Amino acid sequence: MSLRVEQSLSQLLHEAFISLRTLGKRSILALLGIVIGSSSVVALINIGHNAAVDAAMIFKDMGTDTLVAQFPPKGNSPATMRASLDLEAVRQAVPGIAHIGALTLFSGPMVFHGRTANANFVGTTPDIKDAMRIVVREGRFLSAFDANETYGVIGDQLAQALGVPGDPVKLGDRVRINDYLFLVIGILHSQPRAILMPVQANESLFIPAEGMRRIYASPQIGNVIIRATPGQDMERIARDASAALQRQLTDHTVDIQVPQQMIDGMTRQSRTFAYLLLALGAISLVGGGVGVMNVMLMNVSERRREIGIRMALGARQRDIRNLFLLEAVTLTAVGAACGAVIGMTAAWLYAWMSGWAFALAAAALPLGVGSTLLVGLFFGIYPAVSASKLQPVEALRDE
Repeated sequence: MSLRVEQSLSQLLHEAFISLRTLGKRSILALLGIVIGSSSVVALINIGHNAAVDAAMIFKDMGTDTLVAQFPPKGNSPATMRASLDLEAVRQAVPGIAHIGALTLFSGPMVFHGRTANANFVGTTPDIKDAMRIVVREGRFLSAFDANETYGVIGDQLAQALGVPGDPVKLGDRVRINDYLFLVIGILHSQPRAILMPVQANESLFIPAEGMRRIYASPQIGNVIIRATPGQDMERIARDASAALQRQLTDHTVDIQVPQQMIDGMTRQSRTFAYLLLALGAISLVGGGVGVMNVMLMNVSERRREIGIRMALGARQRDIRNLFLLEAVTLTAVGAACGAVIGMTAAWLYAWMSGWAFALAAAALPLGVGSTLLVGLFFGIYPAVSASKLQPVEALRDE
């Protein structure tokens, strides 16, 4: 019995391919519509997935355990921000803080051996190194003992801008800011860009916070960077740290950004974007399905006499229906396979041109191929049922 069924299915597939081949250009055009629709679904799902992955990578190097506090003035208060804060009191008041540091920012020209470059001057407390995940390539970072010294730690990109072949910036060199010479005691590794950080380490010179008065008459703390110990509730840390900092400030509010909240919002936005792309791909796929139905209806119309002969020889309605349904599914299966290959290639090319790391979306191939087969089945049902309901006598009379 199973052998007969196997032979019957094999025969049906053989007849389906022969029938589709006899349709010629019409079959190719219908196949082209399915390929376009299927490749659109596969490609757009992958593009949406890669866009979401790329967006999430923006926060990867900053880490979800890092918080950035800002201090906007209350209302229209003209009061200036303080030049120092008791960060140790904040650490004691908020369990779960691993590192906390303050930043005082200013920018301007810096001179080295007659060469000038614009730089960010960052007055820091020693713990900022671990709070911002700064990695030193040569020398060391600033310590609590350097508070009154004219020491500086230079970023990799800034060091390259000031140096030339044969005369690079080295440990022990001095760079000039206004009338002060700062001794370079450390050179940083190239740091990945962290979008939420108020300053990019590569383009900065880090000096002791107390030394900012040599550069700027009224230094003000611009940000506080907090890094939590692993496994902490970051919203609780943000809430408690905000309250602890607020107790030291009267004319400013404390605004703390929680990266996980931004990541969640970006993930939702990326998911909406992916759904929109999927809908666009589905529209293309439905268009291809309409083309399949059109071709199958023309196929039924041209083969009325053949259908009548089959019925006269004993073919049942379900045999006729299954024959034409199998032809529709075969056409869409070929289109789905071609579309999957083209769609993956298109998604890879788009990621390559956008500078993204290509990542295969788990749902792309199953959803792309599966939806294509379902569309072929759906749009093939009506022509197949129409063929099975033909009366043998009327079909045989067809010229």
